[in-house]
Amino acid sequence: MSRSRFSPRLFSTLSNYSPSLLAKDTASGITVGLIALPLALALGIASIPAGTVTPFPAPALGLFTAILAGFLISAFGGSKVQIGGPTAAFVPIVLLIVEKHGYQGLILSTILAGIILVIMGLARLGTIIKFIPWPVTSGFTTGIAVSLMATQIADISGLSSIGAIPREFTEKMGWIFEHITQVNMPTLAIGVFSLAGILLWPKLGLKKIPGSIVFMLGATVVVSIFGLTASGVETIGSKFGENAIPRSLPPFQFPHVTLELISDLFPSAITIALLGAIESLLSAVVADGLSGDRHDSNTELVAQGIANIVCPFFGGLPATGAIARTSANVSNGAQTPVSGIIHAITLLAIVLIFAKFAIYIPVAVMAAILFAVAIRMGEWHELTRLRQMTRSDAVVLVLTAILTILFDLVVAVEVGMLCAVILFVSRVAATTEVSRVTSDDVLESPEQMAQGKIIPDGVVVYRIFGPFLFGAAEKMEDALIANGTLPKVLILRLHLVTAIDSTALNALTSVVERMKRSGGTVIISGIHRQPLAVFMKAGFVEVLGMENLCATFDDSLVRANKLLAEA
Repeated sequence: MSRSRFSPRLFSTLSNYSPSLLAKDTASGITVGLIALPLALALGIASIPAGTVTPFPAPALGLFTAILAGFLISAFGGSKVQIGGPTAAFVPIVLLIVEKHGYQGLILSTILAGIILVIMGLARLGTIIKFIPWPVTSGFTTGIAVSLMATQIADISGLSSIGAIPREFTEKMGWIFEHITQVNMPTLAIGVFSLAGILLWPKLGLKKIPGSIVFMLGATVVVSIFGLTASGVETIGSKFGENAIPRSLPPFQFPHVTLELISDLFPSAITIALLGAIESLLSAVVADGLSGDRHDSNTELVAQGIANIVCPFFGGLPATGAIARTSANVSNGAQTPVSGIIHAITLLAIVLIFAKFAIYIPVAVMAAILFAVAIRMGEWHELTRLRQMTRSDAVVLVLTAILTILFDLVVAVEVGMLCAVILFVSRVAATTEVSRVTSDDVLESPEQMAQGKIIPDGVVVYRIFGPFLFGAAEKMEDALIANGTLPKVLILRLHLVTAIDSTALNALTSVVERMKRSGGTVIISGIHRQPLAVFMKAGFVEVLGMENLCATFDDSLVRANKLLAEA
């Protein structure tokens, strides 16, 4: 659904709100809040490189984002059940921005991205996202999953404590292989056991209790009881300090802004905005399928923009709709956006009451949680179907995934989109046909049919079938060249052409001018509204001559005979 005005779903649902709806929303909101807790902590840790100067420790940044963005996206969004917050898809691009421009650069680029999202929503661009080709979205989703797993290997194995880890994928893998003998075995055991448990937990039929919470608490208890910190097992407290999670919300802070910095960060802001738009609208579509509702894509983009504008002023990260948390929200009975607001309140209560216990959580279990998220988010099943796809789709998917892993999301999406556009144009060109029409033609309606109608000598008729775009314009010129000498009258039948662009129009103009130079005439038979509008706007009708624009093939034959008689 794409509406023309900003219309948050919360306002429309509150008019008929009831205690029974509140009970369902409360139960779902609390459950999703518990699910979001370890994810928010882990995403905060994964998004900020070690040694980065931030106003709050990395785990707190993830929690603050989940609280603020979760509340704002539910309050102002266009979906009844969307859950917003930090997501794994942002980790690679956030790491890149922080390493290049520092945390202040991340704040400013996120605010710029929020402004872009608001503009996109108000300009009713919510439906444009669906035109991004599926191989591109599938490719960068899988690439992000691989990149995310690569960033967690050091924490899950204890290697992060021995030195700085390279950011580039190939260098990172080389560094890990070089230091493989220095793996901390207790850390690796906690990480691997937690990862296996989280992945297998749903198969035990205990979906109501989040597996990530169970193993986060279990690992924390094990580390505390056996004193494993003395064996090199890092916890949130030992890595980020005793005040890793403040017991209050952060104060307002204004970022450093210069025109030069805005110019440098604008490409990154566009990337955050596009990724946020794509992921949030995909999540909303998934929610529609599960709940039977229809979201307002433009209102959703405005809400995402508001969240990304506000969060950075309070120490937040980029945020968007979270597919896994949104699905959990629906499956636990959520009915309205109130469930998303309660999810944010639940996280806030945990920060205010239980923050002092979070410092004992092992970093390895946080890495295991994100590793499990990456495994679930990757489009691995599509890789097994590569041979069943068209070659072009398979190339775009694999290329986008590889570029996401080896370089970054910006390069991957740009190259992937470029390849997809080129392949799309080649497909359109392949479906457009330019064929000569004879008196045996039976593929038309009576007034357009050529069968049994006399095509006089000196008249050549061609029919163009399909979209007449720049990829197919050359076919018409090739057909005329193949015909040899130019005829006295050339009839071009366009009643099967639904669309035309400037390149094809330029080709038509060239044909008309060549025919005029040789003393011939071009007649166009049949035309749809879009091609006619292009002709009128470009002044092509004057070049052709209004009398040479005929409604039917019968009319064009009458005009051709008249021209031959005059000659």
